[in-house]
Amino acid sequence: MATQKKIDTVTELTDKIAKAKSMVLTDYRGLKHKQLEELRRTLKKTQGEFVVTKNRLLRKALGDKALTIDAALNQSTATLFAYADEVAPLKDLLKFFKTAGMGIAKGGFLGASSLTESDIAKLANLPSRQMLLARLAGQLNAPIQGLHRALSWNINTLVWALDAVKNKKIS
Repeated sequence: MATQKKIDTVTELTDKIAKAKSMVLTDYRGLKHKQLEELRRTLKKTQGEFVVTKNRLLRKALGDKALTIDAALNQSTATLFAYADEVAPLKDLLKFFKTAGMGIAKGGFLGASSLTESDIAKLANLPSRQMLLARLAGQLNAPIQGLHRALSWNINTLVWALDAVKNKKIS
């Protein structure tokens, strides 16, 4: 029989899942309490939340989604919820795991699609959002700049030719 505390926990997890843009399940075994607190402070800066969860309660909160990542819901599980940027907290998490020498990402979700361990590693290697937006702006601006150069070339050559004629007449 479910206790009120477990029902509240499932409700809280369901709200966090609905609010999160991405979610990553991790194995945090080996990390000390002080390291977990440091990780939570780091993730809070990027609007991420790191919560130790019971697999059974998380399975109930996920509902039908739990079937796609059922293999990740074993042993000790902590969940990263990313609320603002989908990837920035994930990068911080994997960077922290690498420096601590412990912890792995087991699976997760990006929006409605499920992620494997290799998908999570690929996401963590992406450039920052600002860098990607800057690249996109440059790519969108490139054809306009090319057209501008092509159209201004004839005018430039005319001006250079007239300038050469003027300099020839002056000298």
